[in-house]
Amino acid sequence: MIAERLVAALILAIVLDLVLGDPKNRYHPVRWLGNFLDSFIPRLKVKTLTDHHGVEVTRHMMSEKVKGTVFVFCLLGIFGFTLQMCLYISSNLFGSILVITIYAIILKITIAIKGMEVHSVRIMKALERRDLDNARFCLSMIVRRETENLDEERILSGTIECISESTVDGVVSPMFFYSIFGPTGSFLFRIINTLDSMIGYKDKYYENIGWMSAKLDTIANYIPSRITGVLIVISALIISADWKNSIRTMMKDHNKTLSLNAGYPISSMAGSLRVKLEKIGHYSVGEPYDPLSIEKCKCAIAIMKLTAILSCFLIFIPLISILFVLGWWNLLFGS
Repeated sequence: MIAERLVAALILAIVLDLVLGDPKNRYHPVRWLGNFLDSFIPRLKVKTLTDHHGVEVTRHMMSEKVKGTVFVFCLLGIFGFTLQMCLYISSNLFGSILVITIYAIILKITIAIKGMEVHSVRIMKALERRDLDNARFCLSMIVRRETENLDEERILSGTIECISESTVDGVVSPMFFYSIFGPTGSFLFRIINTLDSMIGYKDKYYENIGWMSAKLDTIANYIPSRITGVLIVISALIISADWKNSIRTMMKDHNKTLSLNAGYPISSMAGSLRVKLEKIGHYSVGEPYDPLSIEKCKCAIAIMKLTAILSCFLIFIPLISILFVLGWWNLLFGS
């Protein structure tokens, strides 16, 4: 029974996301989570004290790393335990329809297929109007890089790169952890990913307090990023994109990004679209067989959507079923 509920909720969550997308930011639970976390971040900082030998600097760094690490694991433990207990009770108390709905809503909160499409379309529409300033501003909402002086080609590159990475942390990763740990798994992943986006920056203010958040995000996305790279190849084959070049580019360029994981989806997407994706001063992935264009962005969105569907039916539903046979779901939900 529990496996059927999980599968039904997985499919329902994807349908809901593709059809409805995300609510406005002020109503989105992930934004509430961000606001909650934001109130704690300043408390993780330690007053910097230094001497001529740098002794206090080292203590300062270690103290912030310890506080950041304790904060992350306490947060995951409290949220994880509370949510799992609520799901355990509801799974044994309520009927299937209500349970499926609860599971689907939690998973829906953690994925962002339609949301990524909406952001990308805003950028494309601005480019169609030749409004580069607005396109740069819209891109700045979804990337960490400086966008102020980007030309149209760099804006298109940044958009496609973001679509590629979002296919991992906004689609495949939450469903991956859902298929192993249920709704609690997907929600805990979203906490890790949100923390990484907020405090996982490599600058002087965040580098210590966000150290563990960044490490956990890298670990969490390790397997999903590689799954995504392969699924993008399959998606390219289905929509008649250049799947052979996708394989070649992923094999050749996956290690060019600073991130241990981002190179797989970005290089696979670049190859399938036959374009070069470049972050100035950091990496260049793929070959410019075709020029970057709005049509290439639209194709990247189509690949993202198809990758989400393929991951569901080729990997995650079978994984849920295998774990059911092994008795894993009875252990977690007692039903």
